[in-house]
Amino acid sequence: MSVLRSRPVLRWLVPATAAVAVIGGGAAVGTFAAEAEPSLPPRTAAQLLVDLQTSRLEGLSGTVVQRADLGLPPLVGLVPGNDLTTLLTGTHTLRVWYSGPEQQRVALLDTLGERDVIRNGRDVWTWESRSNTARHLTLRGAVAEKAVPEAAPSLPATPQEAADLALRAVDPSTEVSVGRSATVAGRDAYELVLQPRDRDSLVHQLRIAIDAKQHVPLRFEVLARGSDQPAFEVAFTEVDYRRPDADQFTFNPPPGVTVTEESAERPSAGRPDHVESAGDPQVRAVGTGWTTVLVARLDGAVGGKPAAEKPAGTPDMDMSKLLGGLQAVSGDWGSGRLLTGKLFSVLLTDDGRVLAGAVTPERLYQAARG
Repeated sequence: MSVLRSRPVLRWLVPATAAVAVIGGGAAVGTFAAEAEPSLPPRTAAQLLVDLQTSRLEGLSGTVVQRADLGLPPLVGLVPGNDLTTLLTGTHTLRVWYSGPEQQRVALLDTLGERDVIRNGRDVWTWESRSNTARHLTLRGAVAEKAVPEAAPSLPATPQEAADLALRAVDPSTEVSVGRSATVAGRDAYELVLQPRDRDSLVHQLRIAIDAKQHVPLRFEVLARGSDQPAFEVAFTEVDYRRPDADQFTFNPPPGVTVTEESAERPSAGRPDHVESAGDPQVRAVGTGWTTVLVARLDGAVGGKPAAEKPAGTPDMDMSKLLGGLQAVSGDWGSGRLLTGKLFSVLLTDDGRVLAGAVTPERLYQAARG
């Protein structure tokens, strides 16, 4: 199975203003040879890209560590629930199992308890230990041939998913080269380096460590401009390429669990995995590649106008306190509040717009002028 094929999205982290997902653009492939550390035969960036596209993975299990240091301001107490603010920072451990496109499992293990997403054929289970609740989704018809619906929009849970995002588009907006070879999870690996040419991008480099023999991404790092340490990293600490036992993909509901039955044919509008069409007229993209800015309208949630009715079950958010903690900014584009991190900027204008991207605030202001 090619590591660049679509995969089930088995994640739980919230979409940190699409900072990592907006790394589009592409690459003018370089031809720098890998530096030996450990000693590996030289390979060019073009050869490594071919390795990724032609690799075949029959089975895999392992432990993945995800680290995030996005430079967010304190949000605890302002955003409802602890999941959002906790998962955007710190270190988190996941166990992953893969045995072909119809058998996959990811388990998030940390202070939030355990969360599992399991696909076994047409059955998809999600389970949370804290609430002891489970969802059982039955895939039907053509839906069964597609990737498993995501449990919630998120940052990538594995190096594979992150690499897929980074390599979807390849054009001259990115310089691609080969970095130093490394040892990841006990495996020798080459390093593919993607670097944006546009100085308005907050991303300095993406680094993908690729197993020298299996050609599978073992580590994915995002470095912010001006830093030599990853702001986001997801990497295997242990990996085994043998096909996992079938028992790993069988979910046995624990005692007292509350199970909700669902069907993939009728996604409900209020569910976390419901995603609006990319053609939504309320959302538009300004620019291309690494410096794309997403612009959406908040229906008056910022400038004091009545906010739109929120979906049932949505936790209350103290918007005034949240906005009050952000920097007030203004210019010939208008006025509003600015949220900045190491890899992204978000502008909430007083006329009800939100602009976000992996770009400098100045690029947001430029987009806000229209």
